[in-house]
Amino acid sequence: MNESTSLGFRVINPGMLTLIQDLGRFGCHSIGLTIGGPLDSSAFKWANKLCANADNTSCLEITFGGLELEVQLDTTFCVTGAKLPLTINGQTKPQWQSLSVYKGDIVKLGFVSEGMHAYLAVAGGFNIKPTFNSVSTVVREGVGGFDGGKILQGQVLPYTTSNTAHHNKLNKPPTYDTAVSLRVILGYQHEAFSQVQKGIFFSGKYSVSQSCDRMGYRLNGPKTKPSIDGILSEGICLGAIQVPADGQPIVLMNDRQTIGGYPKIGSVLSIDLAKLAQCGPGATVTFEEISIEQAHNILHIEMALIELNPVEPIELLLN
Repeated sequence: MNESTSLGFRVINPGMLTLIQDLGRFGCHSIGLTIGGPLDSSAFKWANKLCANADNTSCLEITFGGLELEVQLDTTFCVTGAKLPLTINGQTKPQWQSLSVYKGDIVKLGFVSEGMHAYLAVAGGFNIKPTFNSVSTVVREGVGGFDGGKILQGQVLPYTTSNTAHHNKLNKPPTYDTAVSLRVILGYQHEAFSQVQKGIFFSGKYSVSQSCDRMGYRLNGPKTKPSIDGILSEGICLGAIQVPADGQPIVLMNDRQTIGGYPKIGSVLSIDLAKLAQCGPGATVTFEEISIEQAHNILHIEMALIELNPVEPIELLLN
């Protein structure tokens, strides 16, 4: 391995939980592997766009913050997602903007003050061998990233040196609320829930419980009871809303199990899962029913906002 692939960021402090992610591992449900991928795919894509990377380029997903890195190769990087203090050699730097760093620099991320998950992209991405066509880390399954685990102190995150005098920024980055409304497409099992029970669900106000992680978000609020106790285990999609026997809904996230036997009232629109993922325990959640046609339109508009919205070169902003 030459210098350009064996050096990169040396991890001084990995923070509470830092994982390598790309957009996910698809086509592997039949062998029991879930998709993984970034919990906030919008912030992930913006991080790559600001570094002029392809959408699926590997990034770091940093939960709660606390990451500290030593730069071993000159490069350009960017941090998006949850709001947190970002410094280079002790000097405060902005998020949502590509930044140059040089050998010996120290990059430090403090702890989040808004949102839960930040994303660090580096120009060209990290040099990591894919597992089942993806580098996404799913710790429960022990696949992706470095030996299927979280980033550890002392590890080196290799990348190819790439620096440029041109930098980009996003002028109006998103903000992250502690009260979110999630749009829901009813599933084929919704008929197991009476109109009264669906009314309770869609008019209810829920809170995020302490049981929230990359696998799923368990919510507390009005009980919703289906007319059936359970079903034969079947495949589960991203965002599925399971209703177990206690009537408290569970929204399934990227590291969910591939099959399950709880009745499902519907599924959360994929782009709204990013809003939920940026919520911590105690955040307020409500649900809004939409049609599948509305879901397609909303998704296409969101994709266009990211793909067609040009980032602004900083040189132009300074003129």
